[in-house]
Amino acid sequence: MKIKRLKKHSILESSSASDVAFLLIIYFIVIAGFNINKGFLINLPAKNSTRLILKEDLLRFEMDSSGRIIYKDDAINISSAQSLISGAQKNNPNIAVLIAIDRQARWQNVVSFVELVQDMKVDSFSFTMKKDSP
Repeated sequence: MKIKRLKKHSILESSSASDVAFLLIIYFIVIAGFNINKGFLINLPAKNSTRLILKEDLLRFEMDSSGRIIYKDDAINISSAQSLISGAQKNNPNIAVLIAIDRQARWQNVVSFVELVQDMKVDSFSFTMKKDSP
């Protein structure tokens, strides 16, 4: 008795390859929706705008290489910085916050400070990197 053998189909001949391809496309479309980079939304001034800021309206902070926040030569923590900014905002809503960052500071500390300023809805914020001392 002769046994009938089924003809082997290659993957190109079967319809399962198109089903797998379709499912992979759907999978990557769904996954792409979760991979969203959220950045900081900072309003930049207009190109030709001139805005005068008085010295009394400036809050100058520094961040050293260890990530400590320094205000008027005193090291403070992030909650103290928050209370300083909120107190200055009560006196003057047009307060400007500046921070000079050491190049060796951890970026997470910088991001935490920027988030703090953003959450407090400070209109004028600026940061610079400190120049390396010779």
